[in-house]
This record gives sequence, structure tokens and C-alpha cells, in this order.
Amino acid sequence: MRPEQIEALTTIGRPSVTPDGSVAIFAATRPDLGADRYVGQLWRVDLDRGAPRRLTRGTSDTAPRVSPDGGTVAFLRADENGKPQLHLVALTGSEPIQMTDAPLGVGSFAWSPAGTSLAFTARIPEAGRYGSVPGISAEAEPPRRITGVRWHANGIGYIGDRPAQVFVVDTVETDSEPFYAPAPAPGAPDGARRIVPAAARQLTDGARSYDGVVFSANGAEVLTTTDDIEVDARDLRTPLIAVAVDGSGERELLPAQLSISDVAVGPDGVVAILASDPGPTGVDFVAPGVALWLLEPSGPRRLTDPETIDLGEVGSHITPIGDDFLVQNRTRGELHLLRVDRSGGATRLRGGLEVTGHAADAAGERIVCSVATARSAGEILVLSADGAEARMPTAFGDAAASTGIVLPREIEIPGRDGYPVHGWVATPTGDGPFPVLLQIHGGPYASYGVHLFEETQVLVDAGYAVVYCNPRGSAGYGRAHGRSIRQAMGTLDLADVLDFLDGALASDGRLDAARVGIMGGSYGGYLTAWTIAHEHRFAAAIVERGFLDPASFRGTSDIGSFFGDEYVGTDPAAMIAQSPFAVVDRVRTPTLVMHSELDFRCPLEQATRYYTALKRQGTDAEMLIFPGEDHELTRSGRPRHRVERFEAILDWWGRFLPV
Repeated sequence: MRPEQIEALTTIGRPSVTPDGSVAIFAATRPDLGADRYVGQLWRVDLDRGAPRRLTRGTSDTAPRVSPDGGTVAFLRADENGKPQLHLVALTGSEPIQMTDAPLGVGSFAWSPAGTSLAFTARIPEAGRYGSVPGISAEAEPPRRITGVRWHANGIGYIGDRPAQVFVVDTVETDSEPFYAPAPAPGAPDGARRIVPAAARQLTDGARSYDGVVFSANGAEVLTTTDDIEVDARDLRTPLIAVAVDGSGERELLPAQLSISDVAVGPDGVVAILASDPGPTGVDFVAPGVALWLLEPSGPRRLTDPETIDLGEVGSHITPIGDDFLVQNRTRGELHLLRVDRSGGATRLRGGLEVTGHAADAAGERIVCSVATARSAGEILVLSADGAEARMPTAFGDAAASTGIVLPREIEIPGRDGYPVHGWVATPTGDGPFPVLLQIHGGPYASYGVHLFEETQVLVDAGYAVVYCNPRGSAGYGRAHGRSIRQAMGTLDLADVLDFLDGALASDGRLDAARVGIMGGSYGGYLTAWTIAHEHRFAAAIVERGFLDPASFRGTSDIGSFFGDEYVGTDPAAMIAQSPFAVVDRVRTPTLVMHSELDFRCPLEQATRYYTALKRQGTDAEMLIFPGEDHELTRSGRPRHRVERFEAILDWWGRFLPV
């Protein structure tokens, strides 16, 4: 796969199924270099052996949800300002109807049980900010007064002056009369140019934000979690709130004792949550142990064991199915679909791939999943209720396969202390010898997986063998594995990646042990920078969007108020002992430092200070900064920037580690 062939990578969003199980709706999205954006539409597939076909023809249609009666699909589509707005379209196809005109767009949304309304969240800007007053540009806005321990978030920017609120809007028939913009008229009030059905009703107000919405079984309340900016110290615990649809107020269903990531309501009204326990400090998030819980009169009851079942993958969610629940278990680079009953019994329905989303019909007889495999970035998988029968009606991976892909070889290497290190080796075709690149993932509590990974494919296509693993500190191998580097970064994890590299080199004579490079992003940038300060065998290195100086990270990162405290501790000596910046003077390896201008997770100063230190001491170094991008450049940055990043990477390796 060449860099420009990322256009062949189609990803599939979380599907939605009609109550009778006859039809599934999903969004398919891919990068488009000509448009320099991500383009996507909704697709419909008849589950009785039907072929998928486009339902909409927008350029950015995502997040479909079928109505309770099965006749209408609600989804998000960007308006003329690029803000996602709620739209409705008939299941059989129609001209979509725009339902909202939220100034900063809509976040999450949900159907009411009766299907007569939709609840949604939307950020509301403080008056005069973010274009809410024409003629006032960002640089002309008044100053922001900060009194809490955080003020911004990666991918969003400032958060205190645009809290997310809960709204409800009544639905309309998809064949109803269109809405027309009124003509100008003398004395017309400001904002009279309305092109949506009706103003949504705002149910919440104030400085706190609300995150996620789901209706109670009787439709009288909207369940949501809240986020208050703390004054003195970060707290990851989130209360669960029920907001009355009639506007009469809200009540607390669960006080702030767990960190909640998803909420679902079963057919009988039982409330299920995905949540972790951040401990009495409220910030113990290292390998957080996300589990499935049920809310009962006596309090939350945990159904799954977080020591062995990991439900914390980004995007994981709950699907009620009869009296049970579907969830995704992260394990050894895969995401397995589990069916969990109310006694806590868990049955694996599908493994061997990555289940990224799921839905079920009302009777629980049919399950539809979005999945990623070694050959495809996204497909739809249809399962019977017990997972025994399966079929894949889509073939989006064919486009990627036509570019030429390799299937990595899975291996496990015993480390120097006997601990097994699991990972993969991807090699070009031929006899070699091939120069080798050691890749290190971010997180650290994340993992490399079995899905088609363009990073690896582009490097292999260029003639490199790629070695990558999930060292201690990674997710998917039990909670103890993930917590083993807490306040000991750069110890067991360093040993694991080097031992895995050596084992991979020894396992295949085509890999040239004398020509090896190293690269990684985020935590992978940290461990790359740490490694080249202690190990000098590498021809060159790429340090991307790295966590490089724990001391300055505290006051610059959107997670600086707790991330470093938990991972490297608060003792100054201990922080220095785990800091790549503290040992940058030992680096002799030629290093390319890559970063994004608007990265608030690992702020740009982490890169510029590290690069400056390299240059001042005479180490061969270059820096590449991407304008307008944040920490998610490699996953959701502008398509052209993603290609330019690949071209820079291949140019760097072509100079220091030629094929």
C-alpha cells in the first residue's frame, strides 16, 4: 500500500437494526485526497441475503439510529458550516430533513421510546464567542478567566465557555412539507431565518457539561452523565443524572463514585453502565478496569471481572439483547463480542477480529456488528443470537486488498525475565535481507491489533520489515499487565520491546539485524525517545507527538492534571528518573521529531523543547510540524496531511535506513 492509497480504507461505524431484524443501517467513511476530507454516506443492507446499497448521498453522513417503529433513520450530517446536525431520512430513502441548527453542532443523540422525539447534546457558546456574534473574530473576543484545574481538551479547544447541554426536539414525518427560509421583512427579529422544523427545547443549563443521552424506558427522563470543571484537583468520577423531559428538573441516579463511559437501558427499564472505579483519589486510571455494571436499588452491581475482561476500548458500548447485554472484550490484539447475562456469565460470540460496534433486533434473534479484520478496515458481520451462524454481506476491504497488502505473522517471545511478549512481524515478499523498523504504540494502556493497519502496510510496501508488540503496560492481557509500569515507565516496557525485537530478528533470517530503526507516537514517542537514550543500535528514530517531559506536561496537557501523577508519580526525583527530556543528552541517534500544531494531549512544547535540546548538543535532528492538526493526525487528520506525513517518514528512512 502506497501513502496515497489510504483512499482505499473504508471504515464502518456502529450499525443500527430495525426492530424486526430485517434491515441494518450503517455509515461507511473513507478519506478523499481530492476533497481533502473524509467522505461518507449511510448504507442499507437487507439482512435476508440482501446486498448493501447507499441510502443517502451526503458527503459526511454518520451515526445512524433507526426509530423504534423501524420506519425512520436519524443521523448526523454536516451543515454549510461543517457542524454536525441531526437529520431524518425514511428507511426506504427520501430527501433528508434537517432537525437542528446547533451553533457548534450536535454530539450524541437518542430516540425516545415512542419515536416522537429525539434527545441530543450540543455545546452552547458563551455570548460573543465562536462566531455567535457576526463580526467578532476569535482574536477580538474578551479574555477567558480560568479558575479550575483544566481549561481545554484535545480536538475541542477551550471547554469552559461552551458547555454541552441536553435538548429534546420533536420529530416530523419524512414526507412532510419542506421548510423554507423566510424572506427578509422590516422589523423581523434576529435569527428569523430558520430552516429547521422547530426550536429544540433545552433541558439543562449552567456551567457543567452533559455527556451522552439515553431515554428511560417510559420516556419521561433522559439519562446522562455530567462533567464539572474542578476547582482544585482532577476527579474522574462521574455522576449519572436523570433529566425530566417535561423540564421539571433533574435527579441523581448514581452519585460520583465510578467513571462512566456508556449507559444503556434494557427493555424492562434496568440501567446498565460501562464504568471503572478510579479509587478514593478519583484519578487512579492506569489500566482502569472498565466493567459492566447494573444499577440496583442497593447500588451498582458489577457483572464482569475487570482483572480478566477489559471493556475499555475506545468506542466500546452496551447493546441490550433480551435480558442480556452485548459488549466488546479487548484481548491480545482482538476485540471479542461477549454476551453477558445478569448473573455475570459471559459467552464469547465472536473472536479472531475486532468488533468495533454492534446492534440487535428487538427479539434478540439477530446481531449485526461492524468489524475490522487483517484484510479490511471495516465490514458488516451478521450473526445469529448465539453467534453460531455468521455472514459478511459487505466487501469494502476489496479496495484495500487490490493495493497489495501483507498479513502479519503473530509470534510470542519470552522476555529476559521469562515474561511472554506478544506481537507481530510483517515482511515484504522476497528473500531479503530487509531493513527492520520497530514500531511502538501509544497509550500506554492501548494495544496493537489484528485489523488492517495502514502504518505497517505503507512501510512494508516500501521494503521494510515491521516489528511491533504489546509490551507490559498495554491493554488486552489482564489488568496486572497494564498496571505493571505504573510509576515505573521505561523499565519493563523497555525490556519487552527490545526483547521482542531481538526475538523477531532471531526468528527470521530475512530480517537484517544490522539495519534497524525505531519509531512511535504519543506513549510510543515517549518510549522511542527513552530507548534511544539508553540503546544506540538504531540507525535512526522518529519521535512523534511524544510525552517527553513530565514536569512541563503537568501545566500544558489537557490531561496533565492527572496523567503524569499516576504514571510517573509526583516525587521530583522519580519524575526525572522516568523523563526522556532528562536523558536527552545521551541521544546520539539521528531523530525526526513530528508533532501537530493543535495537539493539546501532548502539547507542541514537548516536541520543540526536545528538538531544540537535540540540536544544541549536535545530534542530527529535524522537526516536522503539521498546521491545524491535533493529537489524532494519524487517525483522523486531513487526508493530504496524512499522506504528507507518510512521505516524510519514507524520506527519513530512505536517507538513514535505505532499502
